Amino acid sequence: MIAAQKDPERATASLVSVRTVLGKAMLTLAAVMSGASVGRDGPTVQIAASIMGVTHRLLRVPLRGAVLIAGGAAGVAAAFNTPLAGLLFAIEELASAYEQKVTLLVIAAIVIAGMVAQSVQGDYVYFGVIGAHMPLSAALVAVPVAGVAGGAAGGLFARAMLALATGTGRVTRWSKRRPVAFAALCGLVVGGLGVATGLTWGTGYGAARAMIVGTDAPLWFGPAKFAATLATAVAGLPGGIFAPSLAVGAGIGNLLQWLFPDYPASAIVILGMAAYFAGVVRAPLTAVIILSETTASRGLMLPMFAAAFIADAVSQFICRDKLYHGLSRTFAMPLAEGGRT
Repeated sequence: MIAAQKDPERATASLVSVRTVLGKAMLTLAAVMSGASVGRDGPTVQIAASIMGVTHRLLRVPLRGAVLIAGGAAGVAAAFNTPLAGLLFAIEELASAYEQKVTLLVIAAIVIAGMVAQSVQGDYVYFGVIGAHMPLSAALVAVPVAGVAGGAAGGLFARAMLALATGTGRVTRWSKRRPVAFAALCGLVVGGLGVATGLTWGTGYGAARAMIVGTDAPLWFGPAKFAATLATAVAGLPGGIFAPSLAVGAGIGNLLQWLFPDYPASAIVILGMAAYFAGVVRAPLTAVIILSETTASRGLMLPMFAAAFIADAVSQFICRDKLYHGLSRTFAMPLAEGGRT
């Protein structure tokens, strides 16, 4: 999506073409059904942008990068029923230079996507109405720890993924020469973890929600889900990392409960989710808003903001490049040379 904005007209024949997004949608469905650690958010962003491109082509209206930004934001809003998060994701991540004239287009796309999503799935809160909160005295202690832990783990995930996607190390070179063999090894990792734990399959929604509501969970879930998500992502399977990242963050929050047994469990888990998500994506505002909308924990917004900004700083220290912008460079060159993918 980020690469497609540089030449939106040409991108409709390659990066966001109907053929590309339909293939990605079917492969994502197959990945989820086979237990891969993916979410639907990534393909939803691309599908929504493709719809915008097709609509403009049918109406013979010039296609601008702002239209693709609006489509991508609508995709995030529809995937989680989080309109504000979609708006902030467009500002923080999809648009490197967000123009004021794009605002109305983005908001209109998000409103329409939200209305359609709610008409199909009903008005719902993704993780349920949790309403977590935390006293100021507890937040002053827990927030820095959650921010550092989540940011470090998120930065490590981003650095490992970028190293395997764009690096020049021995493992990366071998993965490029033998992509099928590398994907098979990744599949063995994902399958082995899933069979051994029984919890790391798919998006991780069930496990994450259980930890949010206070159900006891094994301390190894976070690291195991981290490994499963990384193996799935670097294998080349189409799918999003938003939902699995929220699950990994819940696992980190579950680990932090061991340090703060007397603090509200739900609040600690949500702080871990916000911090890890911000560390991976490097979009702290999106992290806070998506957690406040998916858990209805608006009373925890100030601690989440603090944890997310700390995590963003720690992640930047570990991985200089933002994950999506670093990955977009693998698509930018083929697009500039003639639209090949």
